[in-house]
Amino acid sequence: MPTLLWFRRDLRCHDHPALLEAAREGGEVLACYVLDPRLEASAGARRLQYLYRALRNLSDNLDGKLLVTRGRPEQRIPAVARAVGATSVHVSQDHSPFGRRRDDAVGAALGEIALCATGSGYLVSPGRITKSDETPYQVFTPFFRAWRRHGWRAPADSGPDSARWIDPADISGDISARVEIPAATGQLTFEAGEDAARSLWQEFVAEKLADYPAWRDRPGLDATSRMSAHLKFGTIHPRSMAADLDSNDETYLRELAFRDFYAAVLHHWPDSAWRNWNRDFDAIEVDDDEAAQQAFEAWKDGRTGFPIVDAGMRQLASTGFMHNRVRMIVASFLVKDLHLPWQWGARWFLDQLVDGDLANNQHGWQWAAGCGTDAAPYFRVFNPHLQGAKFDPDGDYIRRWIPELADVADVHKLGPGRPRSYPEPLVDHAEERQEALRRYRRLG
Repeated sequence: MPTLLWFRRDLRCHDHPALLEAAREGGEVLACYVLDPRLEASAGARRLQYLYRALRNLSDNLDGKLLVTRGRPEQRIPAVARAVGATSVHVSQDHSPFGRRRDDAVGAALGEIALCATGSGYLVSPGRITKSDETPYQVFTPFFRAWRRHGWRAPADSGPDSARWIDPADISGDISARVEIPAATGQLTFEAGEDAARSLWQEFVAEKLADYPAWRDRPGLDATSRMSAHLKFGTIHPRSMAADLDSNDETYLRELAFRDFYAAVLHHWPDSAWRNWNRDFDAIEVDDDEAAQQAFEAWKDGRTGFPIVDAGMRQLASTGFMHNRVRMIVASFLVKDLHLPWQWGARWFLDQLVDGDLANNQHGWQWAAGCGTDAAPYFRVFNPHLQGAKFDPDGDYIRRWIPELADVADVHKLGPGRPRSYPEPLVDHAEERQEALRRYRRLG
C-alpha cells in the first residue's frame, strides 16, 4: 500500500528517519511538499530563494518525483493522500508553535489516515531533556551536561534509493493545486540544497574545523561553517555533522547544543516567541516614539556611526547573513544603547536572514536583551568600540562593508579623522550604558 512522505524542514534524502519509516512496509512512496501561503508571506525574500532552490535540488535527487502543491496543508495533504490511496502520511516532527498547530489540524483532517511523526531536526528532540523532577532546564550549562549524557542516535541510513517513489505524473486523483517549483531569481551568497550542504560541511571539516575554536569570533576571517541555513531547512541533519566531530571539537558541538536548547525553550514556553521569557522584563522601559523609530531606521541601514554595528547591518542587508559575534553586538546596541524593544530587531532579522529560525533568533535576541534563559542578566552591555577592536583588530571586516572607511588607518578610533561621508555616532555609548543600567535597576 502506498504512503505519503510530506517534506517540511527536512529537504534531504540522507539521514532521514521519516523517509525510512514511509518506505518500511515496502510499498510505493509519494514525496510531497506543500507551499503554505502563510509561510510564504512571513518568510523573508532570501529564505524563499533558498527554499525554492533546495526544493529543486530535492526534486532532482528524486528524478523529478516530487509533488509540489500550494494551499493550506490541512486541505492539501488529505486531498493528495486520498488521491494516491495512501494508508499513512509520514513527517519529521515539528516542535515549533506554528508547526504543532498545523500538524494537529492536518491530523484531524486526515481522519482514519494516520499522520506518523518520526525523528526531528535536532540531535535531541525538544522535550527529551529535563531535570530529575521532569521540569525543563532554564540555563544552558546544566542542559548541555544532561544533553551530552543523553546522547543521540547514529545517522539514519537513508538516501534517494531508499524508497520506490511514485511519479506524480501517474496520479489521476485530485492534485489540482499542483504547481511548479517557483523560480529562484534572486541572489544568494552560497548554494542551497542537500548537495551543497553536504559538500560545504565536508569542506569545513577538512579545512577549518581544527581552527574553529581560535578563529570563530573573527568576522573578518572565513572561519565558520556557514551551516546555519542548511540546518534551518534541514538539507542536512545535525547527526550527520556530529558524526564527524570528536573530543577535540567540543566548541562546535556546543553550538549544535545551543540550537537544541533554544528549540527546547520554545517548545516548553511557546509564548516566548514574542514575549519576554523572564516576565519581570515586561516592565522594562523602552523607547517607541518617533525619535526611536528614526534611530531604528538608522540601525537597519547601518548608519549609527559605530563601525562594527554598521558593518554588521550592511552585511545583513547585502547578503542575508551576519557573523554570530556581530549579531550579538548589533543586538546589544539596539536594546542597550538605543533602548528599543528586542522584538523590533528580532522581526527585522527574521525578514532579512537566510537562516532565520524562530527559536534561535528569538532567544538569541532575548539573551542580548537580558530577558531570556541566561544566568547573566540585563547589565551585560557590549561596548561596540571595544568589541570591534577585539574581534576585528585589523579592521578588515569593517572596511569591507563600510567603504567610507576604506582609507582610514584605525577604524576603531575615528576621532577628528572621521570621513565626512560617514555619520557621527548616533548616541554616546557611555551615557546610554548608564541609562540602560538605570532602567534595569528600576525593575527592582
